[in-house]
Amino acid sequence: MRLRLTLDIEKCSACGACAIACMDQHDIDVLAGECPLRRIYDVEALECEGWMSVSCMHCDDAPCVAGCPTGCLTKDPQTGLTVYDATKCIGCHSCAMACPYGAPSFGVDGRMMKCDGCIERWKHGMEPACVRTCPTGAIALRDLDTQ
Repeated sequence: MRLRLTLDIEKCSACGACAIACMDQHDIDVLAGECPLRRIYDVEALECEGWMSVSCMHCDDAPCVAGCPTGCLTKDPQTGLTVYDATKCIGCHSCAMACPYGAPSFGVDGRMMKCDGCIERWKHGMEPACVRTCPTGAIALRDLDTQ
């Protein structure tokens, strides 16, 4: 199984509900300087205009995992999601330097945090917070092996 959060850019309205739900789910303290794990961007490329909601891409061969010297980042064997254990983070930022998407961010405690696909919600039969709250159905959690 390879679970991934997908985005249908044609459906995204840039409402920000996904980012708010993610901040709530992960207790992101924006006022203290923590960055949301999901960001909304304006897209203008090749005569296409729209919005894009971006979080961790959960790469199959995740460079952040390879770049982490402590084993904080791993691939979940059941889902294929890139997950982390912040207690192992030493705040070296190697993961952030290795990630081509800028997914890892750092909390006020200096430890790394990133989208984990709401793996704990998934393990309890629930959708990720961003998927659950998206009013247009633009974000979905899909198994890439069954498509």
